[in-house]
Amino acid sequence: MTNSSVAGHRRAVKLAVAASAAALFASACGSDAGAGASGSTAAAGEVSMVHYFSDEGGSKAMAQVLSICEKQSGEKIKNSPAEQEAFKDAILVQLAGSNPPDLLSYWAGAKTQYLVDQQRLAPLDDVWGKAGLDQAIPGALSQAAATYSGKKYLLPLDYHYVGMFYNPKVMAKAGITEMPKTWDEMMTAAEKLKAAGVTPFALGSKNRWPAQFWFDYLLLRTAGPDYRAQLMAGKAKYTDPQVAEAFDRWKQLFDKGYFNSDPNGYDWPDASDMVASGKAAMTLMGTWISGYWDGNNVKAGEGYDFFPFPEITPGVPQASLGPVDGFAISAGAKNKAGAEKVLACLASAEAQQAVALTQGALAPNPKADLSSQNEVMHKAAKVVGEAPVFAFNYDLATTPEMSDAGLNALAQFVNNPADAASALKEAQSTADGVFGGS
Repeated sequence: MTNSSVAGHRRAVKLAVAASAAALFASACGSDAGAGASGSTAAAGEVSMVHYFSDEGGSKAMAQVLSICEKQSGEKIKNSPAEQEAFKDAILVQLAGSNPPDLLSYWAGAKTQYLVDQQRLAPLDDVWGKAGLDQAIPGALSQAAATYSGKKYLLPLDYHYVGMFYNPKVMAKAGITEMPKTWDEMMTAAEKLKAAGVTPFALGSKNRWPAQFWFDYLLLRTAGPDYRAQLMAGKAKYTDPQVAEAFDRWKQLFDKGYFNSDPNGYDWPDASDMVASGKAAMTLMGTWISGYWDGNNVKAGEGYDFFPFPEITPGVPQASLGPVDGFAISAGAKNKAGAEKVLACLASAEAQQAVALTQGALAPNPKADLSSQNEVMHKAAKVVGEAPVFAFNYDLATTPEMSDAGLNALAQFVNNPADAASALKEAQSTADGVFGGS
């Protein structure tokens, strides 16, 4: 089977799963097909909400948020969580159908722009003004994450920062007391760790997306944010020398044995556990890892810390990277008035504080009291605040069709780094179809 047919088969399976998941969403939100089944139909006047905060931390956070927002808004919320990977395709199926949810979680960036272009989301400018959300969401974040085609469409709920999280004791034992600030310094540290019998970098890319952070930062630190933005928009090519350089640097790490074996066989919590246990020294991950480790009694500052991805090419802006989670109202919402009340609550300091503290996230609302967060999270907030650029990670920075193919290419590369050219050629073939290239 060719790479193209494998990708096509995978996409067909995903869509079949998405259709099934969408049917479950629709049932939870009150579809005609589900009418009459006990507990499957949303009561009249309820606000139906579909979201991807379904893991342990997310479920805990949303339980608090729903309690807060039902009290603040006076609305009953029909809560329909979904596993994150299934959500990505299933929500597209449901939004294209006749029974979309009133409220849905989504990722800021190209994914939201895609839904705006498809006319699947309702503008939020009216509720934004009535609820005074300019006082709740900082202007820079509002412009970057909330505004599309000149209107507000997404309410930022939380955001994360991707950094190099490490085990301080393992680093110190290998003689590394100053964290790397440049690529050469990080390579020197990696060699020391390998010599000490420790895997320098843990990667768990079973679900593909954890691998993107390496590609993101390698491209951002060499070609720069402007070039990367062109690639995400289809105005540059995956076969360009700039992309090849990023992959070549990445390949060197695999060639030197700096990663754990079979990264595609592990998930990100597995990689996190490798670092916490001392089997590996570092993992490139988002600040949600803080919530994971805190929940496993790994103490911030002692059991883990982080440093920004180091500089590679002098003079290139040192961008910060990460996702922004938000909530939107679907264009076909049946209870739009109720959804707007709940949305206003989701912007509140109380709701965003609950999400940030439980999830290991940062809160857009500056009034959210995050003083109880650990020192690592405070340091991450400072890095983001001082960064000249905040970039969305790969699968949020380009279109859904392209991001799916791009993540496949990353997984293919991780599985066989020597075949990078083939993976990139395959990605560009998809980009030509998505963006209309030759």
